[in-house]
Amino acid sequence: MAWDFDTDPDFAEELAWIDAFVRDEVEPVDLFVKDPWNVHDPLRNDLIVPLQRQVKERKLWACHLGPELGGPGYGQVKLGLINERLGRSLAAPIVFGCQAPDSGNSEILAHFGTAEQKDRWLEPLLDGRIVSCFSMTEPQGGSDPEILTTSAHLDGDSWVIDGEKWFSSNAHVAAFLIVMAVSEPNAPAYKRHSMFIVPADTPGIELVRNVDGHHGYVRYNGVRVPADHILGGRGDAFVVAQTRLGGGRIHHAMRTVGLVRHNLDLMCRRALSRYTAGERLANKQLVQAAIADSWCEIEGFRLLVLQTAWKIDKYQDYKRVRGDISAVKAMMPKVLNNVASRALQIHGSIGISDEMPFMDAVRDSFIVGLADGPTEVHQTNLAKALLRNYAPDDDVFPDYHVIRRRERAEAKFADILGRHGVLANLSR
Repeated sequence: MAWDFDTDPDFAEELAWIDAFVRDEVEPVDLFVKDPWNVHDPLRNDLIVPLQRQVKERKLWACHLGPELGGPGYGQVKLGLINERLGRSLAAPIVFGCQAPDSGNSEILAHFGTAEQKDRWLEPLLDGRIVSCFSMTEPQGGSDPEILTTSAHLDGDSWVIDGEKWFSSNAHVAAFLIVMAVSEPNAPAYKRHSMFIVPADTPGIELVRNVDGHHGYVRYNGVRVPADHILGGRGDAFVVAQTRLGGGRIHHAMRTVGLVRHNLDLMCRRALSRYTAGERLANKQLVQAAIADSWCEIEGFRLLVLQTAWKIDKYQDYKRVRGDISAVKAMMPKVLNNVASRALQIHGSIGISDEMPFMDAVRDSFIVGLADGPTEVHQTNLAKALLRNYAPDDDVFPDYHVIRRRERAEAKFADILGRHGVLANLSR
C-alpha cells in the first residue's frame, strides 16, 4: 500500500514559511495594490519586487516549472499544497511567480517557442519582469471553436490578424499577447486555428475597454506580425492550448482551496464572536450546520484536487486525467459560492459591504465557473468519460433486476439451499 497523507518534514517546513510569509508580508500588500500584474506601477513594484526577491532566495519561485526552466520541479501535489497558501491573497501568485495567465503562457512558449521566441519572451516572463495575455475567447461565442471568427492570413512574410477578443486577461499591461485566430478556414473545426505571439506595441491593437479591470475587450485591426511569430504549426492552436489549459485548471482549483478555507476561518471566528437572542451564533444549530457543511464540502473538494494532482504526477498525461480535471473544475464554483455565501450571511450586513471580502469571493465563484470553459461543459465532459466505462443493457429487465439476480443465486447455491429447504420454501 502506498497511500500516505503525511508531508515530509523538510517540505512541511517550507509550507510553514509560505503560510507565515503570505499572512504577514503579502496579504497587507493586497490593501494597496489592486492590480499586481501591472509591472508599470511604481507602488506595486516597490511593494512586490522585494517580496519576489525573498521568494527567489528561498528557491520557491515559479514552483510550477521543472528544473529545465529554472523551477524546482516539485510536481503537482506539492504545488497544490503551496497554492493552498497562496489562494487567499490576490498578490501571492505574482509574488511567487506562478500567476495566471503567465504560468500557462510560459508552458506554451517552453513547449512550442523557437529559441529566439524564448530569449525574447520566455526568459523575462519567467523572471517576472513582464506579464503576458492569453487572447482566445470572443464576445459573440465565448470559446466555442466553431463560432470564433478572428482571422489570420499570410501576406508575404507577415500574418495579418483581424477580429475581436473578449476577456483577454491583462491585455492592458501585457508585453505580448498570445492570440488564437482562424488561419485554415476550410479545415475541420479543431484544425482551423493557429496561435500567434503578438507584441503589445504592434500597430492595430485596440484596447476597446477593460471589462472588469483585468480582462480586456481587444480589437485587432489589420495587426501584422512576422511569419515566424506562429506557435506550433498551422492549425495546431487547440493542441497548443491544451498544453496550458489542463495545468491552468488544476492550478486555479488549488488556489481556490485556500480561498474557501480562508472564508471558513472567518465564518468560524464570527460565529464565536457575535451574540444574538442571548447566545453566541456558534450555539445556533443552523450556524453549526453551515460550518459543518462548509468543512465537508471543502475537504471533499481538496481531496479531489490533490488526487487529481497525484494522477498528473503519476501519469504525466493530462489527457488521461481529463475527466478528473473536469470534475475539479465543475466542483470549484459551487464550493466557493456555498462557503462564501454562508460566511457572508453569518457576518450579517457588514458581510455584503466592501469592508469584508465575501462579495468578491461570491463574484469570483462565477468567474471560476466560466474561466477555462464553463461548468456545464466540464460536467458534460465528465459524464461522457464516465459513460464510456459502461455498456447498455439489451433486455427490458437488466441483469441487476432483483428477480434475475435471485435466479442466478439459486443456481449458484442450489446444493446448499436444497439441504436447508430454502428452494422448497421459495417454490411455494
